[in-house]
Amino acid sequence: MPTVNIKKDLLFEALGTTYSDDEFGDLCLSYGLELDEVTSEKKMVIKEQCESKSEGVSDDIIYRIDIPANRYDLLCLEGLVDALLVFQKKLEVPRFKSLQAKKPIQLIVKPNTKQIRPYVVAAVLRDITFNPDRYASFIDLQDKLHQNICRKRSLVAIGTHDLDTIQGPFIYDALSPEDIKFKALNQTEVHNAAELMEIYSTHAQLKQYLSIIKESSVYPVITDNIGTVLSMPPIINGYHSRITLNTKNVFIECTATDLKKANVVLDTILCMFSKYCSNKYTAEKCQIVYPDGLVKHYPEFKYRKEIVNRKKVNHYLGISENLGNLSSALSSMCLKSSVIKESDAVAVEIPPTRHDVIHACDLYEDVAIAYGYNNIPKTLPTTATIGSQLPINSLTDKLRNEIAYCGFNEVLTFSLCSKDDVSTKLNKPFNSECTVRISNPKTLEFQVARTNLLSGLLKTTSANKKMPLPMKLFEVTDVVLKDSNSEVGARNERRVCALYYGKTPGFEIIHGLMDRLMQVLGIAYSAESDSTYQIKATNDETYFPGRCAQIIYRGKVIGLMGVLHPEVITAYELNMPCSAFEINIEPFL
Repeated sequence: MPTVNIKKDLLFEALGTTYSDDEFGDLCLSYGLELDEVTSEKKMVIKEQCESKSEGVSDDIIYRIDIPANRYDLLCLEGLVDALLVFQKKLEVPRFKSLQAKKPIQLIVKPNTKQIRPYVVAAVLRDITFNPDRYASFIDLQDKLHQNICRKRSLVAIGTHDLDTIQGPFIYDALSPEDIKFKALNQTEVHNAAELMEIYSTHAQLKQYLSIIKESSVYPVITDNIGTVLSMPPIINGYHSRITLNTKNVFIECTATDLKKANVVLDTILCMFSKYCSNKYTAEKCQIVYPDGLVKHYPEFKYRKEIVNRKKVNHYLGISENLGNLSSALSSMCLKSSVIKESDAVAVEIPPTRHDVIHACDLYEDVAIAYGYNNIPKTLPTTATIGSQLPINSLTDKLRNEIAYCGFNEVLTFSLCSKDDVSTKLNKPFNSECTVRISNPKTLEFQVARTNLLSGLLKTTSANKKMPLPMKLFEVTDVVLKDSNSEVGARNERRVCALYYGKTPGFEIIHGLMDRLMQVLGIAYSAESDSTYQIKATNDETYFPGRCAQIIYRGKVIGLMGVLHPEVITAYELNMPCSAFEINIEPFL
């Protein structure tokens, strides 16, 4: 959940009312927000252990407000103020318009951009008036959007430029790093893109974005018609077209790998700051010309209508309100509404600031917020139900207790592991047919979903090998296996695994534990009957030759038991013999 920092004095000035901290906290809570902390810039700097840097920092009181992750319109002072004023019925819901110029500014997209960031949207804020606080808010909103919906610039990167310093039509291209030369923001010299990537490799903020394009043979770049570089997204803007307090016309471009999110970002910035334009709540369209001849105009500022049925709203929320009250509640959430009496419904207009409204249930939630959750009457459920434990969990708990009674310690291991843990370290080839792989693992330790519990117990033993011997560990939980017949392509399988690690293999202890579990389950041993369990000698790469057995129940193999192979023990950096068993317990249900 993102947090915005807003100066108390600026906030109250914009709201036209002064509140105590408690009163403002209550107002936030009634709108579905939370006043997380009341602090100051100096306290924030000191809290980050930078007391030496706190000199000269203002003591202005700061409100830190938690914002829902999908409410991008509340990530700045401007959006928050408008929302609260509309909520309090002190302001009409703004109506946003996109204006078409006689000769719209063009942004021409070149074919090479398909290799790296294929989409771009753009617009202009005309006759805008900045002051230091508005300027700071303008920059801060871009940072907040970059960290949230833009996914740290990987999906969308925002560039803002002083339109009066550059000349259209603009060109969006992708060139080799050596062919991109410009003076970047906060730089004193002209560098090519390769040199800038090296310079920013140690930059505190920018180094996290370099990997987005670093391995590409071409880098995206936006220039004007005389070759002046505006930006090299998603890394840095050019110094020449920088925004200042004196900027009157702002050219905004958003390059992206996701066109929908680029539209959301562009709409959000324009809607929040068009209030400072001489023609309030308006933005000028730009023309995007794609290589195939397709021409698009942005911003779209789409308004759409949804119909909300009164009976459904009342039923889902447990309230009883008439159409007029429901319409008023929705309008107070910046969703202009009108009553449709003949249909017993409310027509709701979704503005371009509310991209979070996707389904009717989102509107029901807004009605609940405006109505007040605390005002919804408490009622008993209309149906009586009796909760009970799932059979598999009931069996798991019983087995867990029995194994613990036998002197084994339970461990909880990660459900993700490395490919080596389920293959090489266990002397097995990697089985891609039954293993679920993670498409973008953040670390080599979490590449696949585990297909066994044994590797987790061995890693736990390795991490605790300095503990007194013998070590007796167990785990009862799920493994994940590929399954083409499953709706999601995979299924869980509940297993139990136990391990003995000491100066002797301890096979008799593991065997005894397995026999005890069968005794608790009421399953007798028989070498012939299919209704009982059996133990048959077998060979498996993970276990020592001649020291491994299959565990069979009702004619089906449910697991293995034996002394681990020395190579497996060595792979986990252990130096004592080890025995283990692992069985599937679902057949016992």
